[in-house]
Amino acid sequence: MTTTGEDHVTARGGPWWWERRRSAVLDVGLAVVSALECGVEGVPFAWEAGIPVAVGVVFGLAAGAVLLVRRRWPIAVVLVAIAVTPAAMGFLLGVVGLYSLAASDLPRRIIGSLAGMQSVGVLIVMFVRLRQDIARGDVEVGDWLVPFASVTMALGVTAPPVLLGLYVGARRRLMESLRERADSLERELQLLAERAEERAEWARGEERTRIAREMHDVVAHRVSLMVVHAAALQAVARKDPEKAVRNAALVGDMGRQALTELREMLGVLRAGGDGARSRAEGSSVPLAAVAAAAAAASRVAVEEPAEGPSLAEIDELVGQSAAAGMVVDLSVEGEYRSYAPEVEATAYRVVQEALTNVHKHAAGAKTYVRVAHRVSEIAMQVENEPPSGVGSSAGLPSGGNGLVGMRERVSALGGVFVSGPTDAGGFRVSAVIPAS
Repeated sequence: MTTTGEDHVTARGGPWWWERRRSAVLDVGLAVVSALECGVEGVPFAWEAGIPVAVGVVFGLAAGAVLLVRRRWPIAVVLVAIAVTPAAMGFLLGVVGLYSLAASDLPRRIIGSLAGMQSVGVLIVMFVRLRQDIARGDVEVGDWLVPFASVTMALGVTAPPVLLGLYVGARRRLMESLRERADSLERELQLLAERAEERAEWARGEERTRIAREMHDVVAHRVSLMVVHAAALQAVARKDPEKAVRNAALVGDMGRQALTELREMLGVLRAGGDGARSRAEGSSVPLAAVAAAAAAASRVAVEEPAEGPSLAEIDELVGQSAAAGMVVDLSVEGEYRSYAPEVEATAYRVVQEALTNVHKHAAGAKTYVRVAHRVSEIAMQVENEPPSGVGSSAGLPSGGNGLVGMRERVSALGGVFVSGPTDAGGFRVSAVIPAS
């Protein structure tokens, strides 16, 4: 990260109004030089004014020392320089004062007015002194040279420091503006990084929830059927060996299918984990990479995989439950057509989880599975009668996440999910999912 302007300002530590110590040293040095200059120039001023030399020297020292406050009160410095111009002192005071005034943040009209006053003062003083020198015979030049020299002197004393001060002030303001923009950009980047981390964390949570729901739907159903078949196998092992063999074969098939699907999911998780470790073992991750990863993770979290179960496998799903001893009545209304992969996968999982719940909580109950293909939606309903007590109780555990997972799946697609007991003592699960 770069050093912000606030840190830059905090790092400064000068006395009083100075931001840096070297600025204070520079101003003190200029004030000393200016005071010495004005003190020396105060001697002829005292002779001409008819006052004691000591008074003229003290006056010059006090006037020149005003340069010490040029950064805090540049207007005062320029006014003092204008005031001492008739005394023919304060050359350094006037030049540095005009530069400090022009480099400050004061309005341009104030800078122009004071610079004009200083220029006019120098012009008048120079003109009068040259005329006096010519009158005393100290200087022998043409009359045309007096105004030319006066104007040249006035412009030479005022124009360069004013122009240089304006340039330095504009450059300083530009640098401050760029520093503020850099600070603002850095804060925005930090905010974007925090938001990207939040989105990545949210996406990881969503992905974990999705994977847990998928594993619950896939594994729990097949393992439930395996437990039901194992219980039936135990009951008929001695009475009907042939049926026991069939049940054993079904248990083996169910186990192999569950292992295959579980292995596929674990392979995806392992691949994602390796990628995460490689990213963690790297050096620093750029902000753009974090944002891109968060966006990609967000897309993955809200999208179902392209490959998955479909409504065409509903018959096979119902057949597996029937083979486990459940009495299932399947009815399909409307003509089957192809839907989006996530719609078909969600509809299949709803029916699958509902049948799994019947195996767990209502063994031996007759179950009705209804699927309706409509113009703009697809509806599913799985309803079971009260348990008859005839079916075998396999003692299947329940994690309490089946209905929650079904509701999340359907709601993610903009559908409606309703579940609850029926008046006859059974249980009904209903879902309506938009077709597109």
